Amino acid sequence: MRIFRRQIPVGTIAGAAIVFINIVAVLMAPSIAPAGEGDMVGTVWAPPSSEYWLGLDNLGRDIFSRLLFGGRTTIVLALVITLLSCSIGVAAGFAAAVKGGWVDTVLSRSVDALLAIPGLIFSLVILSVFGSSVPVLIITIAVLSSPGVFRVSRAVALGIAAMDYVEVARLRGERLPWIMRSEILPNAMPSLMAEFGLRFCFALLFVAALSFLGLGIQPPYADWGGMVRDNAQAINFGSLAPLIPAFAIAQLTIGVNLLVDGFLPSHGRTRGD
Repeated sequence: MRIFRRQIPVGTIAGAAIVFINIVAVLMAPSIAPAGEGDMVGTVWAPPSSEYWLGLDNLGRDIFSRLLFGGRTTIVLALVITLLSCSIGVAAGFAAAVKGGWVDTVLSRSVDALLAIPGLIFSLVILSVFGSSVPVLIITIAVLSSPGVFRVSRAVALGIAAMDYVEVARLRGERLPWIMRSEILPNAMPSLMAEFGLRFCFALLFVAALSFLGLGIQPPYADWGGMVRDNAQAINFGSLAPLIPAFAIAQLTIGVNLLVDGFLPSHGRTRGD
């Protein structure tokens, strides 16, 4: 196996720094937040002060504290959704590429049918019928995200499945799970890591959008999309309260995108003969 050494791009380093700062901040939220997640500590939409750095929200709660606790909820939820969607998409994509035939046809046509459904409308219907519980939210967004993972993993696996070492494994009588796990997955990892980052951004933005519409994380728990909705009226009074969680969403999305550039196939490992 050959490993191509390279200089890490500045963008990748910057992305890693942004992601690291976000993770540390949300993990240490109980220690560094000046107030609790739902504590009402002062006047509605009070401006920033030495005690409350980002000011107060529509109910007099500390925005900085809610930003930290809301970031924990938003990031963990997006991560769980991404792990589930990637597990579904990669398993189905690899199976379609290796087995081919009717298995590939059935899975590909099923994915095409799912992609034809407007994602936001589909999620609104499901959440309206089954409620906005966290399990329903996770499953709904994971199902909507998995077709994209399926297409990427299938395309990558088709190229790898044509390699000689995969054919040798088939001739040895290796089973499909072993071939997928030991031969295809290690060589597809750079592309899959990049796709994982993109799916995480999709989940992060989708969760924020649903919370903004009132169908995501429900009060009293904080999340970034819900914070934008709660403080939207503050713009009329010259307050920047809704822009703070919006900026938090944007900076993490940009950071993840910069980071996953380092996992693109041209930067990764390839398997030699």
